[in-house]
Amino acid sequence: MGSGKLKVGVIGVGYLGRYHAEKYAKMKDVELVGVADNSPGRAKEIAAGLHTRMFSDYHELLKLVDAASIVVPTKNHFQVAMDCLEYGLDILIEKPITKSISEADAIVSKARSCHRIVQVGHIERFNPAVMAMEQYLDKPIFIEAQRLHAFSPRGTDVDVTLDLMIHDLDIVMSIANSPIKHIHAIGSPVITDTSDLANARLLFENGCCANLTASRVSKTNTRKLRIFQKQSYISLDFNKKEIWISKQIAGKNGSPPQEKTDLFSFASQDALETELKAFILNVRQRTRPIVSAKEGRLALKVALQIIEQINDFRLEHRELFNA
Repeated sequence: MGSGKLKVGVIGVGYLGRYHAEKYAKMKDVELVGVADNSPGRAKEIAAGLHTRMFSDYHELLKLVDAASIVVPTKNHFQVAMDCLEYGLDILIEKPITKSISEADAIVSKARSCHRIVQVGHIERFNPAVMAMEQYLDKPIFIEAQRLHAFSPRGTDVDVTLDLMIHDLDIVMSIANSPIKHIHAIGSPVITDTSDLANARLLFENGCCANLTASRVSKTNTRKLRIFQKQSYISLDFNKKEIWISKQIAGKNGSPPQEKTDLFSFASQDALETELKAFILNVRQRTRPIVSAKEGRLALKVALQIIEQINDFRLEHRELFNA
């Protein structure tokens, strides 16, 4: 990859895609060649604000760029990704990677055959608190994740497990660093026809256990992770970008142990900017992303297993869900 500006495009400039385009436009080593959206009015509006070109047909954009962000609805991820790879582009696909394992496998295979980079947009991996937390991990025993959001129509084209919980699944599996031995999950629709509330308990082969809850019908927004391990407790707040680390310090001269707690705050750092800069660096240096298609596929696989269990639970307990 040359030292000149990397030519990048954004496909899909809805709520999140707009931010992708804005971040790229500010990067000194990147040229935002254009944005594409099936709503020409939206594409024109974003393009005008960023002094770039608009495309109503993304295929025209693919001819002009080296890499692209794919920020379209999940149901369209597969087709757009395969088209990009066919044109020889490196791609960043927003999470989840696709809507099915067969589609994810096809993307992995295609990217491997044409030697292209695929990064999946699990943005919480780039939350500065998450990145800082890694150095304090020491064989976690129990992990608890809560991701509770107020209802918004955005994202409801998929189950809450694919919309919200998948962020925590990706992080928890990277922390546990062990194959999953058992999954137990329940969930329920509240507003939409799919599950708006989900809870999953994961038991890993190394003995670590994780309990994850996701809801998009909460009064308040809560995004927290708690990790319990020998001699320490870690509490992470995704919203505040803070981590609290508590340790037991041995007492002196026979006195009881004391708790020492440290607070680390990273509120000024932008996770999306960090994620996109990492993508650009991976493209330039031909390095493997932290969240490659492989990690994206694994998070999708577990999320779909959870959804299947939730559907079985709803069938078994029809009386709970019948009006």
